Amino acid sequence: MIHLPLVRQGPLRALAVRLAMALGLVLTAVAVVYADREGYRDVNEDGLSLLDCFYYAVVSLSTTGYGDITPATQGARLINVLFITPARVLFLIILVGTTLEVLTDQYRRGLRISRWRRKLKDHVIICGYGTKGRAAVDALLETGYDKSRIVIVESRETAVRQASANGFVVIEGNATRSAVLLEADVKNCKSVIIATDQDEASVLITLTVRQLTAGQVRIIAAVREQENAALLKQSGAHHVIVSSSTAGRLLGLTTTAPPLIDVVEDLLTPGQGMALAMRSAERAEVGRNPRELTTLVVALIRRGKVLPLGGEQAVTIETGDLLVYIRDDATSPTDVSF
Repeated sequence: MIHLPLVRQGPLRALAVRLAMALGLVLTAVAVVYADREGYRDVNEDGLSLLDCFYYAVVSLSTTGYGDITPATQGARLINVLFITPARVLFLIILVGTTLEVLTDQYRRGLRISRWRRKLKDHVIICGYGTKGRAAVDALLETGYDKSRIVIVESRETAVRQASANGFVVIEGNATRSAVLLEADVKNCKSVIIATDQDEASVLITLTVRQLTAGQVRIIAAVREQENAALLKQSGAHHVIVSSSTAGRLLGLTTTAPPLIDVVEDLLTPGQGMALAMRSAERAEVGRNPRELTTLVVALIRRGKVLPLGGEQAVTIETGDLLVYIRDDATSPTDVSF
């Protein structure tokens, strides 16, 4: 099931409002008829009681009209023309309007899904909206990624509601199933981020994505245990992040070298001093040593591989290289932050 971000009145509340309107209309009609009950004629000729007034109002507004109670005086007939008849039309509009709104809402929802599918391209699929999934989404948004190009795949109802309330398109279902990933248009996506809480599910999702996309989509997965990282890479994941070992290393740095953890947090948090960024090599930089540039380059990426900058062997920049460097808060619009 696809959940599009939509702020609207809940169905129960909408139904309660319509029921209240219909009941209020019936009570008003009862009050009008009861106030002029002497102008109506009953087949029993014993006058109209309060129950008779309720009966007449209900059968009149519902267009049943048995005819056992009829307006006899000119005043009662005038009230029927000026009030009961318009109230009958309004009562039918309230009842039929509820059905029409349901049908219209279904049509409008189908139209919005079709429009969303036509515009969806080069999007990122996040499998899992837990702690890791929300952090991945925040990182994408901090780098300027469009919220409409992020699709969440989640099976937990609370997480589905939270992601939808945050304005994301959510596919409700298990990401290990091919049908669910196809609903997210996995074949045309840019990358798939797997942020589940179980390593077994991450492996199954990776295999499913690889099968559906023939290895054409970049897969980034997070695992809890180091021993499962190799299995994920063999399954088709391009990048694997081990959350437990990464957290353990940071804990170790905090114990042995406390200032280093502050530097790492600063680099990983955009907008707070230093930050890692990546950009393409400029024409004037081709043939130069990265160490000679004014910016502090920490890595050079060539054809998807990271080239070490240290050692005796000199590395020169070639056309098409990507430079990973440390920048301050004044980010260039062409930079890509991490």
